Amino acid sequence: MSVQVTVLPSPRCLFDDPVQICVAGLQPQQAVTLRASLVDESGELFQAHAHYRAGNSGELDLSRSPALGGSYSGVEPMGLLWSLQSKTPYKRLAKRNVLTPFCVDLEVYEGHGDMNHLLGKCTNERWFLGEGVKRISVREGRLKATLFLPPGPGPFPGLIDLYGSGGGLVEYRASLLASRGFVTLALAYMAFEDLPAMPEILELDYFEEAVNFLQKQQQVKDTGIGVLGLSKGGDLALSMATFLPGIKAAVSISGSCFNSFIPLRGDGFTVPPHPYDLGRMKTSDESGLVDFSDVLDDHRDPATWDCRIPMERSLAKFLLLSGLDDTNWKSDLYCRDAVQRLQQHGREVEFCSYSGAGHLLEPPYLPLCQASIHKVLGVFVHWGGQWREHAKAQEDAWHRIQAFFWQHLMDSDIPKSKL
Repeated sequence: MSVQVTVLPSPRCLFDDPVQICVAGLQPQQAVTLRASLVDESGELFQAHAHYRAGNSGELDLSRSPALGGSYSGVEPMGLLWSLQSKTPYKRLAKRNVLTPFCVDLEVYEGHGDMNHLLGKCTNERWFLGEGVKRISVREGRLKATLFLPPGPGPFPGLIDLYGSGGGLVEYRASLLASRGFVTLALAYMAFEDLPAMPEILELDYFEEAVNFLQKQQQVKDTGIGVLGLSKGGDLALSMATFLPGIKAAVSISGSCFNSFIPLRGDGFTVPPHPYDLGRMKTSDESGLVDFSDVLDDHRDPATWDCRIPMERSLAKFLLLSGLDDTNWKSDLYCRDAVQRLQQHGREVEFCSYSGAGHLLEPPYLPLCQASIHKVLGVFVHWGGQWREHAKAQEDAWHRIQAFFWQHLMDSDIPKSKL
């Protein structure tokens, strides 16, 4: 019998779908190495491998069989994905074109040494756009965005999706959320087309334009808009929920309850940026990585309080997520400050901090990026995180985010979505 590698329930799935990886046709107790390989759109190769021993029936099931070493150990059904690494240091795996999948080659080799004797292989196609989801480029008014529409008439809950100060128009999280039943607008606000890499000021009415645009979409439920942001996008999400009408729920991932780095101008007011001193950044002699965690002034100093986002004025619901191993900035402390202020005003807030998780909490099964080049600053930045803990945090956070938005924007059960 030939060795067969299978991915269940289907070799084709959404990227955030867990799968069952099985191997059949091995000898009883045979020692083998499984390897996953993925080439990103820039041609960078990401790989992971793990050592296994077949059961008495000559079969392996990664949901039950423990890895004996390699990129990870123990029972980790999705370990071959979340432990992917490039040979080039400090590379981040991110999807640029959501219309194509990431193809993960899964191979099984004889023994635990050199991978010379290939026994079997298959390919797992992992998509970012579910069947029937529409992708629409938006250049309306000042908006630079991409709209993702789930199949069907709806109405669906509407979300605005914001990434951080690296800028650009990042679509892969928005496309996955649309595949799960949300009308999602991925919004660029810096370092894209004619948007400056580091704006002198951000205008709140630009983000209001995005809210108004989303509310006009026929498929969007009229119960209020949600906004989701990572890093700088996190404090923008909190500001939008505080200062703009129509925002019913906001999620901040690794964000701050203080306006960060760029002044935010509203109608008749400006929220200044949290004071910082780049002289406090630390560069590692060994790795050359930059640690920014101490550049911001102490948020407990009253001199910083005019930079606070007055979330307690908002009627929106909040979910705050942070990693305890975030080495970019002290997101957990800023989250706790926000929670304390909201609770002092009798407001409910959901908060989850993850032990061992870093700054870049992404959709599940994207591997941890501990450090990478910051597109705007042009330096290699340390983001933090431990591999297994970060992977678990991403899975949990992804479920929490969707459940939170379904609860507060739709008041319905979480639907099942298939590719």
